[in-house]
This record gives sequence, structure tokens and C-alpha cells, in this order.
Amino acid sequence: MAANRHTIMNEKRKVISEKQAYSRMARLCSQKEYCSYDISQKLYRLNLNAEDIERVVNRLIKENFINDERYTRSYIGDKIKFNKWGRIKIELALRQKKIPSEIIQKIYEEMPEAETTNSLEYVLEKKWKTVKGASINERKNKLIRYALGRGFEMSDILSCLQKMDIDSIDEV
Repeated sequence: MAANRHTIMNEKRKVISEKQAYSRMARLCSQKEYCSYDISQKLYRLNLNAEDIERVVNRLIKENFINDERYTRSYIGDKIKFNKWGRIKIELALRQKKIPSEIIQKIYEEMPEAETTNSLEYVLEKKWKTVKGASINERKNKLIRYALGRGFEMSDILSCLQKMDIDSIDEV
């Protein structure tokens, strides 16, 4: 009985060749942007050995299916525009994907600062309407914690709050 279960489990594990893995990943990369770490994880789940994974990923990079710089540019733009994330949260997510910090810094240097500032202003103004508290200071502290959680830097949050001039708003 135990031998049968072992045999069945081995049959469930697909054996995929390096060529098949390359074709599958090239198709995926042509449909959506992936970083090299994401693809290597997908290949690992296909039970490829480390040497095959490295060869497939290097070939995909060489043939420009994978480009970590292009991925990073797209990722940062999407997270700022759609998710309204701050720089800290974006950088942490990119580091989890093993993107080198040189690439992250380069992309941020290319971006206009207004992009990140505009999303922070939008986040703060929208959240201010829903924050509840006994006083303006309590509400402001909750707003700051919220913005920090979204990955914005404290100095940016404070300067944005100053621009919003929340202290002059009458308490509701």
C-alpha cells in the first residue's frame, strides 16, 4: 500500500525538459513583464535543477524576454499610479524580488519627483475625509501612521501636511 502511494506521488511530478521550460517562460514573458527572480521561482516549481534554471534565465535575459531594469521601471510606475504606494514600500517589495538596489536607485533618479508627491497628496486628502478622532492632532497622527504604512517617508508626509494646512481646518 505504501509503495503504491509513493509511485502515484512520483507520477504526479511532471518532468519537463530545459527546452520546454524555456518555451513556456518565453511565452509568459512575452505576455507580461517578469523579473529574473520571478521566472527562476516558476522554473524551480517545475522541478528543474539549479543549472537548468540558470541557463534558461540567462537565455531569456540574453534574448531580452527578461530585463530587470525594464521590470523595475514598470513596477514602480504601476505601484505609484495604481496602488498609491510610497518609495519605502516599493523598495521593500523590489528587494524581496532580488532586484539590485543600483537598478532601483537608477529608476528613481529618472522619475520626476512630482509623480510620488502627487500620489501622496491624493492619499492624504482622500484619507483625511474618513479619519476620525477627538482632536485634529489625533486625526493628524492617524493620518501620518496611515501614510507611513503606505510606504511614504516622514519628511514627505510632514511637508505635504503643511501644504494641506490641516491645522486651519475647523473641527467637524
